[in-house]
This record gives sequence, C-alpha cells and structure tokens, in this order.
Amino acid sequence: MDIARFKAALDDGNIEWEIHVLERMAVRNIRRDAVIQVLKSGDYIEDYPDDFPFPSALFLGWSGDRPLHIVAALNEAVPKAFVITAYEPDLEHFEPDYRTRRKP
Repeated sequence: MDIARFKAALDDGNIEWEIHVLERMAVRNIRRDAVIQVLKSGDYIEDYPDDFPFPSALFLGWSGDRPLHIVAALNEAVPKAFVITAYEPDLEHFEPDYRTRRKP
C-alpha cells in the first residue's frame, strides 16, 4: 500500500465506512474520530498486499490509554480509503507492544 496516497485520501476525506465495520465499532465502543486519528498518526505495522479487491494494512495507534488496531485498504485508482475493521488488540494474540503477533 502506498502510505502517502493513503494519507492523502484521508486528508481529502475520501474514506468509506462499510455498515459492518460501523456496527462492530459501535459494539466495541470505538469512535470514528479515534479510527481516523490512528490511520493518520499511528504506526503502519503489517502489510497485506494480496488482499482483494485492494491491498490493505494494519495500523496501531492509541485512543487515550487504549490500544487500537485498524485494518484499512486503499483503492489507488481513485484514491479512496476503506476501513475494514477496528478492534482493541489483546495479549492472547499480541505481545505487550501490540505490534508483534504471538507465536502459536
């Protein structure tokens, strides 16, 4: 994913929120502004170049003292950002840095 183009799409307001992600965010008590903050200023920690229909990436950031993971994709032709999911990472699946996956 071209991060510069991704951030430009965010800055231009070219972001799409699927109903599914908004429903999940409501259940998880994650606000849209927190997601956008993580996408704009958080860390790009994993790349999923083979995702379909667009390459996506995992971002880590903080909303107050709460860690958040956001998976988002970019349609580079438009460019438009798509929020795929947002969740609070747990220590069962991630190391305490919240960026390193635990080995099975």
